[in-house]
Amino acid sequence: MQKQVLNYRVIIEPEKMGKRIVYNAACPTLGVYDYGDSIDEVLKSIKDGIELAIEVLRDEGKEIPVDDTEKGVVVATQVEAPSNIKLAAV
Repeated sequence: MQKQVLNYRVIIEPEKMGKRIVYNAACPTLGVYDYGDSIDEVLKSIKDGIELAIEVLRDEGKEIPVDDTEKGVVVATQVEAPSNIKLAAV
């Protein structure tokens, strides 16, 4: 039986925890979130979480949501900040 490949958008962002940086990953379509010490580690970990979420949905007889990565748009934007604000360090 041929395996079907599903596409999901994964967002990875660094976060400072004490003196170290960890990487948070999110797959909003499935509500899967994880973190790791490196981008490679968190990407492997969230893939495992995505596969588990798909298996659970299948076992519950639910439809599996997928992302249309061809149509999705992810952008960054700049805004003017009000004066006298305190910014968090990354």
